[in-house]
Amino acid sequence: MKDIPPGTVNPAVRNETVMEFLLTRRSRPAKTLRAPAPDRADLMPILTAASRVPDHGKLEPWRFIVLEREGLDRLAAAAASHADKMGMTAEQAGKGISQFSESPLAVAVVRVPRTTEKVPEIEQILSTGAACVSLVNAALASGWGACWLTGWPAHDHAFAAKALGLQPGEWVAGFVHVGSESVEPPERPRPDVASLITWAG
Repeated sequence: MKDIPPGTVNPAVRNETVMEFLLTRRSRPAKTLRAPAPDRADLMPILTAASRVPDHGKLEPWRFIVLEREGLDRLAAAAASHADKMGMTAEQAGKGISQFSESPLAVAVVRVPRTTEKVPEIEQILSTGAACVSLVNAALASGWGACWLTGWPAHDHAFAAKALGLQPGEWVAGFVHVGSESVEPPERPRPDVASLITWAG
């Protein structure tokens, strides 16, 4: 171990368990998630972990809407109605509807704008994205399958605002689906990290 400089409060100690999780983690396809899903007691520490993300100014520029079975069924019906009004094809509509009808539980991560001159909007948006990925990782670390989806139900603001009761300026960063794994997920190609790094020594 390298000599620890005087005044160092927390010398680097590798947490092997956490690093192994981060190096091997992977999202589970939403279509493979089944009941049971975490109950409210199970979900609280997961959501608490999801909220521990970089948040400049302590603005909390996001919030969570937990969609349990009744809420998912309501959104599936609303998605079907909206898709019909918009003239979507069966394939386009189906992807949005099944996201709710087949999910055991979902959490809508909502971007909440905060008015401040100190923290740029982009930093608030990035914090919201961080909450999404932290929610996925917290669910995976808790033994559940999880994934982060968007699709037209997230990007169609008129639909999301009405279906979820969003306030002015709010929008959906994604739906994090959580449930029990029904199959072992296949491995997927990973980035060549060395090719993505520039060392500016």
